[in-house]
Amino acid sequence: MVPVPKIDTEAALVHLRAKDVVLGRVIDRIGPFTLELQKTPSTFGALSEAIVYQQLNPKAASTIFGRVSGLFPEAKGFLEPEHILSTPDEELRAAGLSGAKLLSLQDLARRTLEGTVPTLRQAQRMEDEEIIRRLVEVRGIGRWTAQMFLMFRLGRPDVLPVDDFGIRKGFSIAFKTREPPRKEDIERRGKHWAPYRSVASWYLWRMAEQPEKKSSAPVSKQRTPIG
Repeated sequence: MVPVPKIDTEAALVHLRAKDVVLGRVIDRIGPFTLELQKTPSTFGALSEAIVYQQLNPKAASTIFGRVSGLFPEAKGFLEPEHILSTPDEELRAAGLSGAKLLSLQDLARRTLEGTVPTLRQAQRMEDEEIIRRLVEVRGIGRWTAQMFLMFRLGRPDVLPVDDFGIRKGFSIAFKTREPPRKEDIERRGKHWAPYRSVASWYLWRMAEQPEKKSSAPVSKQRTPIG
């Protein structure tokens, strides 16, 4: 297991408060930064799980991933590329994988063995954009999935997933935009948050989860919530 460096939370919050007063108020409202990193034995294991979880509710995805892992009891839950590539398609499909996800896992396995997908140790020495560039070559892995890997598996401090719905919703609430924000708007504001955009992103996600304040105005005069 490769150790993951921790984000300097104190330095991050001082920086974000100094650079953005509005975000500072969001920090005050939400409270302590409590992002939890997800431990993983390998890049392949983390991305395999991410592929299985795509577009499924967590319970269903967990069941399917458990079934796939259960095909290889000797691995003790730690999937390796060889497991996927040596198993007949019928067995993997019977575990609950869709055809598209099966193809994605097989492509991930091949590219891992070829060296396109970096190991955790290799990734620790690479820049964020280089990791993203390599990962998006894999079928079924887009920029968002790669960014989630950077944030929640590698603990990278400066990631801003501008295409994420929760980020856009949280930004709209925090900055009181009348229209859904464009990713260019978030990127522009986000330049002030560097090098701690992952921390800012976490607060925007939490902001998106906050209960909406009910207006006391007549129903006919209420505005439709953005999001």
